[in-house]
Amino acid sequence: MKPALIVIDMIKGNEPFFKEEHRKIIPRIARMIDECRKRSIPVIFANDSYLENDWLFNYMKKHAVRGTEGVEVIEELKTKSNDIVVEKRRFSAFFRTDLDITLRELGVDTVVLSGINTHVCVLATAFDAVSHDFKVVILKDCCASYQKELHEFVVSKFKGMPAFKVMTGEEFLIEFDRASL
Repeated sequence: MKPALIVIDMIKGNEPFFKEEHRKIIPRIARMIDECRKRSIPVIFANDSYLENDWLFNYMKKHAVRGTEGVEVIEELKTKSNDIVVEKRRFSAFFRTDLDITLRELGVDTVVLSGINTHVCVLATAFDAVSHDFKVVILKDCCASYQKELHEFVVSKFKGMPAFKVMTGEEFLIEFDRASL
């Protein structure tokens, strides 16, 4: 297994919309980032980054406008020089970004997903990862939706499917460590 941790939309522009469920995952993601760095697992931040007049703002609140502080990773999850940042204009971290080629250049075969929102951006990225022939791990304790029920629905529907693994961050680290022996 050659994984990369992808942290989805944990940015300053989304902070005003964070609910309790979002805030709960921040320390868990911070721990996963630290543990992945210790194990030389690449850490990739996939951040919303919309143009000023993006048509999606007709359907959602304007946020994360490219070139503003809103596209920066939240303070609790600060990036380091070895981390990679992918700016995304749509829900999937793969859609019209260089994520696919970046992962291939790193020799990655498995994407490990964390962040918000499980039912939209995490799930869209998971589907696109499978479409790009990557294995997928959804870290159920490092992802959240604005409603706990939406998160639980996605986790329950995809747990046990062949294309996805759904596990906790700790379960992933144990599996990675075993595979690395």
